Amino acid sequence: MTSKNLLTRLHVSFRAALLCALLALVTACATSPTGRRQLMLVSEDQAIAASKQQYLTTMSELNRDGKLVKDPKLVKRIDTITGRLIAQAIEMRPATKNWEWSVEVIDDPEMVNAWCMAGGRMAIYTGLINKIDPTDDELAQVMGHEISHALANHTAERMSVAMATSAGVLAAGILSDKPGITMAGAAAAAGLAITLPNSRTSESEADRIGIELAAKAGYDPRAAATLWQKMGAVGGKGPPQFLSTHPAPQNRQATLQALENQMMPYYEAPGPRPIYKLKPMEIPAAPPAPAKQ
Repeated sequence: MTSKNLLTRLHVSFRAALLCALLALVTACATSPTGRRQLMLVSEDQAIAASKQQYLTTMSELNRDGKLVKDPKLVKRIDTITGRLIAQAIEMRPATKNWEWSVEVIDDPEMVNAWCMAGGRMAIYTGLINKIDPTDDELAQVMGHEISHALANHTAERMSVAMATSAGVLAAGILSDKPGITMAGAAAAAGLAITLPNSRTSESEADRIGIELAAKAGYDPRAAATLWQKMGAVGGKGPPQFLSTHPAPQNRQATLQALENQMMPYYEAPGPRPIYKLKPMEIPAAPPAPAKQ
């Protein structure tokens, strides 16, 4: 057998093996709380472990630099709202009772943002509080949305998409008759997919779950629309919706307004609302900051 024939046979065999591997990727699926099918190559436990390490590292550095807010009034406000939301999150997914739920307020007056990692570790920036000036009802929509990303396992899903995209780039190069051109195009598409923190589908799903969590926790669902009115005013012109990490504020507002009537019975239900008592998380000491040159 000539070297050329051997290489051809090896190439064909590798193609077959790669196609089998890609088929396995396609079938590795899970279902979100809204019933949406998700690609899952990374387990939730793996995503939680990775998130915890990143969270502790980030918080220790912020704590060293004096960037974690200690104001008792603000901390109590955030803890109370978040605690009521977490109680409803646990009702929705009882297994999350074992998560290490925590929230920190980060002093960054220009950052209008909040987030929740896999496993329930959260943060909100003073920029959102100061620039948006949210009511408690509006703040509950923010934190409910972020908690919903964790409930719907979006961190593991995003990691899985990145893994699948890497495999797809490799496959495109091997299976194409013009591997150089194909790999360049696939890599460009992969870069766009991976760099966006959450897909528009995930963001819309978190909106849907979050407004329900907030209503069940006793926060007015009508505040979701007013929150995005404020967000739109702060954001200015903003990027095109396709390249944004969130759906355009005007589209989001209309979608959330359509959900208001559906959520009002949860909000108007009589009786006290349970609250999850957050415990301060022990943040390890960070190494000294690099000396200035």
